[in-house]
Amino acid sequence: MKLQSKRPARQQQRGFTLIEIMVVVVIIGVLGAIVVPQFMSRPDQAKVTAARTDIQAIATALEMYRLDNFQYPSTQQGLEALSKRPSGTPAARNWNPQGYLKSLPVDPWGTPYQYLNPGHKSLDGGYDLYSLGADGVSGGEGMAADIGNWAE
Repeated sequence: MKLQSKRPARQQQRGFTLIEIMVVVVIIGVLGAIVVPQFMSRPDQAKVTAARTDIQAIATALEMYRLDNFQYPSTQQGLEALSKRPSGTPAARNWNPQGYLKSLPVDPWGTPYQYLNPGHKSLDGGYDLYSLGADGVSGGEGMAADIGNWAE
């Protein structure tokens, strides 16, 4: 006759060892060190894309203004001529009472868009429409470069 012990049979424990957990943490850390810097520049690229989209929308409004008034607003009249009836020359005789833009957007860095007519950089001798970029100063390189309607 066998004596039975009152102790329960030892159950096999399951789980990860400390070494296995540390290896996984190190792998995640290495992947994070590689991947995170790749995505850190994405907000800057998104702002550049937003500025280009705004410039295209403003350029469309300028084209509608030109179709109604037979010329673009002068530099003095500026982009405000797209939301408020401009004064001065050239006169906007057929200005749309509803305007061409509800309001003037500012670039993603909070600076007003720049407008020159006649322009200095546009290839066709038309107007220059641009953002001063991340640094808010004319010129620059990389993310600080001006973003405009001219060919790059």
